[in-house]
Amino acid sequence: MKLNCLPYLFLLVIFHGCTTNDRVMSIQEKSRIEQDIRQTMVAYFQDVKQYGLNTEFRYLDSSAEFYWVPPGATVAYGYDTIRTMIEHNAVKFKSVDNSWDSLHLIVLDQEHVIYTGQLNSNMTDTSGEVSKVKMVESGVLIKRQSGWKLLGGQTAIIP
Repeated sequence: MKLNCLPYLFLLVIFHGCTTNDRVMSIQEKSRIEQDIRQTMVAYFQDVKQYGLNTEFRYLDSSAEFYWVPPGATVAYGYDTIRTMIEHNAVKFKSVDNSWDSLHLIVLDQEHVIYTGQLNSNMTDTSGEVSKVKMVESGVLIKRQSGWKLLGGQTAIIP
């Protein structure tokens, strides 16, 4: 083989390696996943409203890959730290009522979805004081045997 053929051979290997045997998802499959995610997000907020903040654990992926950047934080925290934060705050609130203003989904594949949106949160603490906050949130959901879970993301308060 001549030396000047090596760049072409390299490109051939690269292009072949970049192709995938995974089939392309149909519009119907993506639509079904989007619908499933929207139902999951609605159920998430309904569960928190009905049962309190500790219900969030049903929707968080407890793997080592989990991370979250909560409002006001400048670093990502792992599952154990976020769990402690939620448990600490759960006893402070009588109710939390969240709703999406907007929710945009990007289906990456059958197991991963990126989401971003704006939400409203009306929180009533144990003394009866109500706080209303508008936030923006983005993250990644992963499909597990038990359903869709939040794998990582961030939430920020909109001033």
